[in-house]
Amino acid sequence: MDTTPSADAAQDAIADEFGFFGDWTERYQYLIDLGRKLPELPVELRTDEHKVDGCQSQVWLVASGDATRLEFRAASDSAIVSGLIALLLRVYSGRSAGEVLATEPRFINAIGLARHLSPTRSNGLAAMLEKIREHARMALAS
Repeated sequence: MDTTPSADAAQDAIADEFGFFGDWTERYQYLIDLGRKLPELPVELRTDEHKVDGCQSQVWLVASGDATRLEFRAASDSAIVSGLIALLLRVYSGRSAGEVLATEPRFINAIGLARHLSPTRSNGLAAMLEKIREHARMALAS
């Protein structure tokens, strides 16, 4: 039996965790800490094929699996962006392609990211999310 929380439960947990912090200095530090805990992405996967266009930082996103279950691994050369990746992976990795496409990233507004990210980081977050959805659409099509 799969005990992975649903995407909605993952988003609720993220909102609860960020709710513990009183200000954005603490929230940014938490984001950086989350990014530091990401599993290392092997250097041989940090290729142009896996690079996410539209990010100011370098970001690589690798998908595996099929329409029934997609797994994502990713890395960035930016500490804060690595934290954003950690949040996206919590919500989207280990889900079916259909669930990936049906899940709106409501945690972004719930924790105030939309208001506190620079425009370039917001664009990068949107690019990462679109890449995840693109992998889901490709999985459904194959």
